[in-house]
This record gives sequence, structure tokens and C-alpha cells, in this order.
Amino acid sequence: MTRTAADAEVRDPFAKPRPRRHPSYWISGLVALAVLGLVVKGLATNENLEWDVVGDYLFADPILEGLWMTIKLSFIAQLIAVLIGCLLALLGESRNPVLRALVKGYVGLFRGLPLLVLLLICFNAALFIPRISIAGASWETNTLITGFTAAIIGLSLHEGAFMVEIIRAGFMSVPPGQREAAQVLGMRRGLMMRTIVIPQAVRVIIPPTGNQFISLLKASSLVAVIGGGDLLTRAQQIYGSNFKVMPLLIVVSFWYLTIVMLASLGQHFLERKYSLSRGPQRKPGKARPEEAAK
Repeated sequence: MTRTAADAEVRDPFAKPRPRRHPSYWISGLVALAVLGLVVKGLATNENLEWDVVGDYLFADPILEGLWMTIKLSFIAQLIAVLIGCLLALLGESRNPVLRALVKGYVGLFRGLPLLVLLLICFNAALFIPRISIAGASWETNTLITGFTAAIIGLSLHEGAFMVEIIRAGFMSVPPGQREAAQVLGMRRGLMMRTIVIPQAVRVIIPPTGNQFISLLKASSLVAVIGGGDLLTRAQQIYGSNFKVMPLLIVVSFWYLTIVMLASLGQHFLERKYSLSRGPQRKPGKARPEEAAK
């Protein structure tokens, strides 16, 4: 007995695919839950972790001040890095080979230099630049370069090198034919960048910028080596006096995980909003008027 076309099953083209369920999935899930339960029980019953001390310092004023300093450092450094990235990426688009070489030199230097080394160089800048002079005014470098300013300078220069590459990749994502068409229409270079290239490049630039911010947020803990006043610095100052090392490190880990989780949530929504592959979604059963008329 042959099946006719009317008997054949017509699948909904908009239906979501159903994942296959296999018994091994359930078994591996139970094993994972058992291992997780053992780890949690081991940590919860470990007296050396001193969970009561963790509770005492979780919302202590010095810890919250350090947390606020970490957030402030990350936002200021990211903002300056974006400005550096925009400026140098535009200079990298220049026809002047000297400017392009300078941009490449900056990216090569600060992307290749470890962040910890860069922070130490910035903090000890007075050793090779004793005084800073601008327009006739002069200051001792030690009075200007504190742990906070050295952290801002180091984080911004390091992050700026990555932002140059991210913004340059955004510019390159615009098809060259659009630039050629703009030139044929007689558009000046600046007008073409403002009206054609940058609006399209932003769609590509924003998601990786959010990812870089999360990386910067975690990397900001390195400023503890120069006394930047961040979360880890405050924790080190506390456990330097009471020797409660592990409880304070658990407090630091809790707050870093919390702010990174919040930043990752924002990153998720940014990626959904600016994803290039996210096309218009149609609900099953709703056809366009012109399709229904056919």
C-alpha cells in the first residue's frame, strides 16, 4: 500500500527541533549531582574555612569600599580604553603610513606586555620620570602617581590595545563595496565614516567590548600589588592583621563571582540585541498577507 501525498506528514517549518533524550544523559546528570553534593558537603563541613568569619566580613565596610573601588577602576579604565581604541582605530584607517605604523607599534607594545609588569612600571614611574612638566607647571611624579592613578593608567593602556583591534575589526566588517560606492558618490572620508562605516561597525564592536569589560573586571585584582585600594587589596589588609586568610579570600571570590555574573548577564543581552545572525522571528501559523493571498 502506497502512501499518498495527503497521507504524508507535513512538518511545521517553524517548529523547534526536539533534543534527543538518552538514558546516559540522566545517568551522567545524577553522577554530576552526586559529585557536586560531595564537594558542597566537604566545603560546608570544613572547619578550617571558618564560615562564621566569612559571614562577619561579607558586608563589612572595608570590603564594600574595596568592591566599589574595583567597580570604579573597571568602569573608568574601560571608558578610557574605548576612547583610546576609537582614536587609534581611526588613525589606523589613515592613508598616512607613519600614523598606521604608530598604531601598530602601540598595539604590539601594550598587548605584548604583561599587565602586572605594566602596572609596576606605571607605579614606579618616578624612578625614570622624577618630575612631570606641562605648560610651564611642574609636579613631582610621586605626588601624581598614586596606586589608584597608576592602576587607571596601566589598565587603560593595556585594555586600549585590545580595543583598537576590536574597533578595527568592526570597521573591516563593513563590506568594501559600500565604501567604494560612497567614494563614487563623492562623499568625503570623514562623512563616509560617520554615516556608513561607524553605524554598521557598532553592531560588531559592542558584544566583544562587553566581553573585554568582564576580563578587565577580573584583571583589576592585579592592582593589589601596587595597593590600588581594590577589593583584594582591602582583603589583604584585613587578613594581614587577623591571619584569617581563607575566609577573606572566600569573601573576595564571592564578590568577584557576583559582579562578573551580573556583567555576564548584561553581556548576554547585548549579544542578543546586536547578534548579526538574529533575524526576524515568525510565529507558526501566522503568514504574511501576501503569502496568504497566494
